[in-house]
Amino acid sequence: MNKKLEILAEKRQKAMEGGGLARIESQHKKGKLTARERLHFLLDEGSFQEIGMLVSHRSTDFGMEKEKYPGDGVVTGYGTVNGRLVYVFSQDFTVFGGSLSETHAEKICRIMDLALKNGAPVIGLNDSGGARIQEGVVSLGGYADIFYRNTMASGVVPQLSAIMGPCAGGAVYSPAITDFILMVEHTSYMFVTGPSVVKTVTHEVVSSEELGGANTHATKSGVTHFACSNEIDALQHLKKLLSYMPQNCEERAPTLPYEPGNESRPALTDIMPLIASQPYDIREVIEEVLDENSFLEVHKEFAANIVVGFARLAGRSIGMVANQPAFLAGVLDIHSSQKAARFVRFCDSFNIPLLVFEDVPGFLPGTDQEWNAIITNGAKLLYAFCEATVPRITVITRKAYGGAYDVMNSKHIGADMNFAWPTAEIAVMGAKGAAEIIFKREISTAEDPEAKWREKEQQYADIFTNPYRAAERGFIDEVIEPAETRAKLIQAFKMLENKVVNNPRKKHGNIPL
Repeated sequence: MNKKLEILAEKRQKAMEGGGLARIESQHKKGKLTARERLHFLLDEGSFQEIGMLVSHRSTDFGMEKEKYPGDGVVTGYGTVNGRLVYVFSQDFTVFGGSLSETHAEKICRIMDLALKNGAPVIGLNDSGGARIQEGVVSLGGYADIFYRNTMASGVVPQLSAIMGPCAGGAVYSPAITDFILMVEHTSYMFVTGPSVVKTVTHEVVSSEELGGANTHATKSGVTHFACSNEIDALQHLKKLLSYMPQNCEERAPTLPYEPGNESRPALTDIMPLIASQPYDIREVIEEVLDENSFLEVHKEFAANIVVGFARLAGRSIGMVANQPAFLAGVLDIHSSQKAARFVRFCDSFNIPLLVFEDVPGFLPGTDQEWNAIITNGAKLLYAFCEATVPRITVITRKAYGGAYDVMNSKHIGADMNFAWPTAEIAVMGAKGAAEIIFKREISTAEDPEAKWREKEQQYADIFTNPYRAAERGFIDEVIEPAETRAKLIQAFKMLENKVVNNPRKKHGNIPL
């Protein structure tokens, strides 16, 4: 028996060494942790239980039968994060560059199957050069097996992807299907084809960082939701993200203890500028209304004209969507519509109530927007709100103009409660433009066209650019003082906590992609 135990210990030790000490040292010199070190910092101490430690590849081509490593380039298993069960896989770049083989894929699929059966999140720590070339189509089939499970798990259990190194070719599509992507600045990359292929095909000379680095995807493409300064920062972000989410679509997110107190926020009274065209930072409103230091902004550097993120209100997890007047006046465009729609659909999938702060002058005009399908992309946000069945509350702080008023969680598309501040302006368009259209002939024939135009602008403003016409119609449930906002929202979300909606039976909708 002792001999057998010695053999087991030797095999375990070899698996723990990955691709060997020299390659581990190389990984450290690049500023990167090993696959097992990442799991150590992510999971609660002593909670990790490995599955498939001794699995090895089955390839015999190109001399591969002479080079085998236990685990085959990925560490898989389960553990806990703050006491909650999660399933994890961590790719090992020290073994064949983290490339995906048939058995590597089988290990990942195994833990994804377990996650679905047991209703717990899946976290992938990706560090892979792509499909293992020596295995040809078999490795491609392995990727497809993973993609299929990503899709089946979508909306059932949360799926989080941290890109901890190069991620190329087929390796990028699994993270793209998951709910959130985190990248590490200067050490992680995502691209379908790398710089050398780009140069060969298009003759463009571009670095890995420029083509698919963390900052590129955080600001230009929107592929990544968080660009983290280092690997430890990325792992901490993963933990924080999880804290706002339930285990699966049948549960609710954890609620933190909360002691009710004075919920009045008088500072909100002075946030709004006296002149309606002046900007202000919607984050100041968000921070005043929500629980202190609870806001975790998502996609912060992408489409800055809309702000989305997770937060807590009286200890309850909520999803926050807000127009940002400090950037492009808070206008809706292609990228902001995509960003918000994706976030709204995630929250609805996992029973996270939605709070919307609205200050939107409309959709961004121009040929660039029209030719790149602002119609279809704007409709994505409209569709996302319309299909959402979670509690949904909107607060209109200032402008709510045109079709953008409808899109931003209006009463007409199913919002449960709609509040407005006295500064709200709910109309088809601003008073200036409306007066120019409605009173065009009267202004042009007046003795003093400028004075007549100002008179008519004021006339339109008095009637429409306020919240009271909408309140008379019941489109606004209550016009509230800004200082009351937090208290009103706490009461309204508590009232809505048992909301049930029975939508028409169907296979699934056809969102305008």
